Amino acid sequence: MNDLGELRQYVTAHANAQRIGRATCREVLDRVHHDEDGQPGSWAVEWTAAARAQERRGRLLEACRLYNIARFPYPDGEARQLAAEQSVRVFGRWAAGQPDITYLDLDVNGRRVTCWATGLSEPEPRPLLLVMGGIVSTKEQWAGILGQVRALGLAAVVAELPGVGENTLPYDEDGPGLISALLDRIGERADVSRTYALAMSFSGHLALRCALRDRRIKGVVTGGAPVHDFFTDTDWWSRLPRITVDSLAHLTRTPPRDLNHRLRHWAIGPEELAALDIPVHYVASLRDEIIPPGEVRLLRGHARRLNLLEVDDVHGSPAHTTLTRLWCALAVQRLRGGAGARTAVLRTLVRLAGARHGVRVP
Repeated sequence: MNDLGELRQYVTAHANAQRIGRATCREVLDRVHHDEDGQPGSWAVEWTAAARAQERRGRLLEACRLYNIARFPYPDGEARQLAAEQSVRVFGRWAAGQPDITYLDLDVNGRRVTCWATGLSEPEPRPLLLVMGGIVSTKEQWAGILGQVRALGLAAVVAELPGVGENTLPYDEDGPGLISALLDRIGERADVSRTYALAMSFSGHLALRCALRDRRIKGVVTGGAPVHDFFTDTDWWSRLPRITVDSLAHLTRTPPRDLNHRLRHWAIGPEELAALDIPVHYVASLRDEIIPPGEVRLLRGHARRLNLLEVDDVHGSPAHTTLTRLWCALAVQRLRGGAGARTAVLRTLVRLAGARHGVRVP
């Protein structure tokens, strides 16, 4: 059972990212009174009811997003597991009516890993955009990316962190190998020698670790990603939200009391960071309660090609969703070397969004 106050607090960023309206959130949250699995008034049951109502109206993406919130932060019982399955099913119904969105069911080291993809082509392999979310984000949350990538001249694969959603790989010290394995599996249908990672939160850490040894990754766009201090600062760990600790414990199959000790060696050291000769675009929230401020200092001091956006917000930057979404889109364009009309328009939109928030945009 999760802490209801934390569920309400941390769902905001995920609802904003999926463009779930505030009125819908208020309406459902007013009906949520506890987190007892499968009981009326519980988190999963009430969000699932809202999702089913949208599905009956034929609003498949809206239903998928609400099912995603119902399984948030991870399936810990039958109700959340059912919501997770319904989210994939409904997204599949939506994707079936979209041009060139495919479902990849891959074997990676004997484990099942599934992805959504677009733009894959053996006759005409395109540079690859690899998209991943964090420890509580499923691949179905990224529908908007799939609809936009083809116009950028890219292929895209949307995957999940090990242990999240339909990714059955364990989330362990070999996690970065997932990215390399995915590139190997699709290497004939995309130009994986030019791979750009849009990898938010904990998947940003995974992408950076992978880039240390896999030169096919030519740039990383991330936000709120742990780098070093998150894994090594014992005092910081004592203040982490329970929902973060419980989610990590679930994914790594590690008792919460042993997590900090187990994950310490996942830290990316200053020398490793300095060895990365690729652009790193990073969104940092100045009041982030999950990622310690030392990560920004480390990046500033050692990342050789850093582009940093700082916003006065909490983890996930829920009050700056439009700005960070546009900034990340512009960062992907910059990684590709884009200098055309699309890049110019994005740059203008980013500056306007920054001005509305009083944020200096690099």
